[in-house]
Amino acid sequence: MKNNIHPAYGPVVFHDRSADKYFLTKSTLVAKAKSLPTIEWEDSNTYPLVNVEVSSYSHPFYTGRNVVLDTAGQVQKFNARYGRK
Repeated sequence: MKNNIHPAYGPVVFHDRSADKYFLTKSTLVAKAKSLPTIEWEDSNTYPLVNVEVSSYSHPFYTGRNVVLDTAGQVQKFNARYGRK
């Protein structure tokens, strides 16, 4: 790999604001750490904090609250409208 072309990669705490959950992971957002607020984590270290609106804690796909579309009804409407039987 070439030197000095990749962004910094390090630990960051993400806060899912809609579920009020925090999780520690690695991200390239650590490069912007000087402009981000910080938080003291459970291991007594301080990490940059990134607020997000949706994560796996609140996304409907991962929580099982996803909406099932009535595609059968839509197909029936289409067939009724255009004369297919």
